[in-house]
Amino acid sequence: MAKEIERSGLPITIMCNLTNIAKTVGSNRIVPTFSVPYPLGNPQASPEEEWAMRKHRVEVAVEALQTPIEEQTVFAVKK
Repeated sequence: MAKEIERSGLPITIMCNLTNIAKTVGSNRIVPTFSVPYPLGNPQASPEEEWAMRKHRVEVAVEALQTPIEEQTVFAVKK
C-alpha cells in the first residue's frame, strides 16, 4: 500500500523493527523501531528515557518524509 501512495506523490515513512522485511516489500523510507511488541517504547526504560526515544524516532520519521531519495533508505536512529 505504501508503494501505491508514493506513486500518487505522497511520501511515506515506514517505522518497523524488521527492516529487512520492509525492504523486501518495497518500502522506500524506513525508520527502525525498538521491538515488535514495543515499537516506540521500552518498558524497562524510565519514563524520561522512553519519551526521549519516542520523540527521537518520530523526529527521524518526519525528517525522512522531507528527504528526497533515489533508492530504499534506512534512516539512522540513536541507540
